[in-house]
Amino acid sequence: MGSHKKLFSFFCHFLFLLLSGMQVEARFQHYHPTKLFVFGDSYVDTGNTRIAVSSSWKQPYGMTFPKRPAGRWSDGRVLSDYISKYLGLKSPVPYSLRKLMPQHLKQGMNFAFGGTGVFDTSFPFPNMTTQIDFLEQLIKDKVYTTSDISNSVAYISVAGNDYNHYLSTNGSIQGFPSFIASVVNQINTNLISIKKLGLKKIVVGGLEPLGCLPQITASSSFQQCNSTFNDLTVLHNKLLNKVVTKLNQESKGHTTYLILDLHDSVMSVLNHPSTHNIKNPLKPCCVGVSTEYSCGSVDLNNVKKYRVCDKPNSAFFWDMLHPTQAGWHAVYNKLQTKSVLRQLLK
Repeated sequence: MGSHKKLFSFFCHFLFLLLSGMQVEARFQHYHPTKLFVFGDSYVDTGNTRIAVSSSWKQPYGMTFPKRPAGRWSDGRVLSDYISKYLGLKSPVPYSLRKLMPQHLKQGMNFAFGGTGVFDTSFPFPNMTTQIDFLEQLIKDKVYTTSDISNSVAYISVAGNDYNHYLSTNGSIQGFPSFIASVVNQINTNLISIKKLGLKKIVVGGLEPLGCLPQITASSSFQQCNSTFNDLTVLHNKLLNKVVTKLNQESKGHTTYLILDLHDSVMSVLNHPSTHNIKNPLKPCCVGVSTEYSCGSVDLNNVKKYRVCDKPNSAFFWDMLHPTQAGWHAVYNKLQTKSVLRQLLK
């Protein structure tokens, strides 16, 4: 009888240790998304824009990574590559190339097209609503299951192409604030559409400081940012914060909406470039030999009409709009010090 008591006591003690261990394990367990779905523009496009019409498929784009043009608007990796890395995933396959690389569909998919916005722009590529429709169709076609979607992260990049288009079609500075409100309202609609597809973690990029882009700072010989455009950027981000706060209140924990603060991260790098081994914070690395040419331009005889700096890894900007791989890496390092990325793994 005593041996039975001892056995029972041992069993209870073993069960207690087992359950305690499971509790500890659960406490430290991290959520690991299985897929990343990317929507937006050239800050995250990894090869969707057509080869025939896109500079991103021409030399010298891709010279740092993967050592050849591959559809990224930089000398190397872009923001979506670093977000994928953080999540422990490979960069998702571009939607346009999905049939050529079916084995990579398990990482998710990148629907972003360079030059696009939440509304139509001068670039003849799918706007964000259409990009979201692409994912909805793939779900209907059973390329992705409900489980796939609910265990995934969505990243939305809105880098300002709507605003470029607004200004290029004679939009006024006076009318800019109301146009910003309409852009943010459309982002709100897009975020809700993504949630309805079943995604539980949705991240939207805040707007980078538009007044610091080389196409704006060229007028000061790349010496200083334009405060008017940066003030408009701040307005966009304030309105976006309101929208995301409201969406989180309404979702009651079922869906988490997050903002990746690109504005503060980019400004931090530009204000303290040496901390990130950046020597040229505002001057772009790759430029046209004159104003009629741009990075990647060639003449009718296929003679290159652009110049590339000696050390792209010392420049923040690659061309007149886009960061270098070193620039994106510096921004990524700054973002890792904030809590938003960590919330993706909870």
